Amino acid sequence: MITRHTIFVCCFLFLVSLAPAVPALAGKDDPEPIVVEEPHYGEILFYFYQEDYFPAIVRLLAAQEQGQLEQHAAQADLLKGGLYLSYGHHLEAAEIFERLLADNVNPEIRDRTWFFLAKIWRQRGYLDKAQRALDNIGDNLPDDVKREATMLQAQLLIDGGEYDRAIALLEGWKGKTEWSRYAQFNLGVALVRSGRMDEASKILEELGDIDPWNEELTSLRDKANLALGYALLQSGQAHEAKPLLQRVRLEGPFSNKALLGVGWADAELDRYQRALVPWMELRGRNLLDPAVQESMLAIPYALAQLDSISQAADHYVNAIEAFYEESNRIDRTIGHLESGQFFDEFITDDPLDSTGWYWRMEALPEGPQARYLFHLLATHEFQEGLKNYRALNYLWNNLDRWQQSVEVYANMLETRRLAYEERLPRVQEALSRADIDGMVQRKLEFDALLNDIEQSGDWLALANKREFDMWGEITSLEKTPSLSADIPEADEVRDKIKLLKGVLHWRLEKDFGDRLWRIRRDLRETGEALVETQRARRQVDDSMQKQPLEFRAFDERVYGLEPRIEAMKMRVGDAMAEQRAFLQAIAVGELQAQQRRMDTYTVQARFALAAIYDRASTITEAAVK
Repeated sequence: MITRHTIFVCCFLFLVSLAPAVPALAGKDDPEPIVVEEPHYGEILFYFYQEDYFPAIVRLLAAQEQGQLEQHAAQADLLKGGLYLSYGHHLEAAEIFERLLADNVNPEIRDRTWFFLAKIWRQRGYLDKAQRALDNIGDNLPDDVKREATMLQAQLLIDGGEYDRAIALLEGWKGKTEWSRYAQFNLGVALVRSGRMDEASKILEELGDIDPWNEELTSLRDKANLALGYALLQSGQAHEAKPLLQRVRLEGPFSNKALLGVGWADAELDRYQRALVPWMELRGRNLLDPAVQESMLAIPYALAQLDSISQAADHYVNAIEAFYEESNRIDRTIGHLESGQFFDEFITDDPLDSTGWYWRMEALPEGPQARYLFHLLATHEFQEGLKNYRALNYLWNNLDRWQQSVEVYANMLETRRLAYEERLPRVQEALSRADIDGMVQRKLEFDALLNDIEQSGDWLALANKREFDMWGEITSLEKTPSLSADIPEADEVRDKIKLLKGVLHWRLEKDFGDRLWRIRRDLRETGEALVETQRARRQVDDSMQKQPLEFRAFDERVYGLEPRIEAMKMRVGDAMAEQRAFLQAIAVGELQAQQRRMDTYTVQARFALAAIYDRASTITEAAVK
């Protein structure tokens, strides 16, 4: 199975290879932070790392449509491929990866990606495409990935029935790695299927006797013992098969079938008393398991072989009753399924806070049908169908929220329109009072006047009010009649006035250049402000002209969303109905298959019971005679 790690690694490999802004690996497992150059891409990554894949992909697609990811085009495509994978859209994801592989990428990254593509294609059952992806791999894979690729190649050969080629490949396996035990198991299976039992026995028996250090290897050991045990049973080697089947854990997932096989191994050796021990253990387990069902018939068979006729008959009767009751429960469950409520119970208490491939049901819904759910959920087809149904339900609820939001957006738009219409008269009045053209004209006049002052050197024209008033007072004093008298006192005053006038003249003439520069600076800044004001005025005028059109366009967009969303809800609702029917067909088919098996075992039990009664009758008649 493709895991979350696989998807993330696939994405990260391309992020490293395609973007110079993305640093290389800081360590074996922990990459350095990705440099985000556009805020929209950062928002997408935020949702991605939160595992909120639906909002991530919605924002990604919207940003791509609006051309907002130019700095992260390749990374965005790769991320989209990873998100498609999270929803099980393997074909779309593979197309993206293959398109990106056409670009100039690092050879190691290219080979890794082809390997991941091969895993994707095999997962989906496209064996030819998986093989072509493997064929595109060069010599740039790290040793650990190369070993996994070899294992994948062997699995493809076994899937295709090319056992001899798979055997040849696996026999060349080298190294004690985490994959060596899986290689050993696959080699044993390939040898069994090719009829080479002696070689298969040595390999699988060795694997079945390992000392595992984790649950995964423990399950692999059980599988090896079970596979070899049943292969030996089928070849008539019951004595050799029994100890292998006894190695299987009593509480593991393969225990029921192993217990059944142990019993049949003893039965093949005419040791029916011993065969009863594992079969009686099975009798108390879940009747839905085929091994448990078979044990219900195996027990009275063994008792009959031990001449315990009465006990055998009782066990056949008990088996018939158990099968009958279970068949009735299945009937009721099928009726519940066909009512349409069954699948909604799966998601009634589901918060729907995440979607994607990794979702797993954490608790089974309560009800009489719950005992059958485990077997249904154990099937890949039903599990994937349930994920799709849940995702559709998530989409429908999301569309429903969007539909409710349309009214909110419409209210917001109406509020904005009313506020605009309320402010518009005040803005228009203010604009009418602002004589921008007159201010521009006056500025030009000031420029001309200043030029004249500069050319004439009229330093008095740049005097401030205090200086100008002082100059006027001095000039008036000079014209005082009393100062025209030829007396010493008048001479003294005239000298003082002349001194004052000279000092003021000197100061004004000295500051003339500086004052002229400052006034020109202020005029220049005023001119720039007027230009900006004119630009702003044009923008305001344009906005006043365009705003009604924009409101109209927003109206069309907002109110146009309602029928679009409603149409999508109908499509999603139809898809949900189809998916519900699909799941119902799977579930009903599975339950009917179980029921048919119950019916078959019931018929067998009835015939066996009849035979027991005939046998008992014959014994009784013989005793009477």
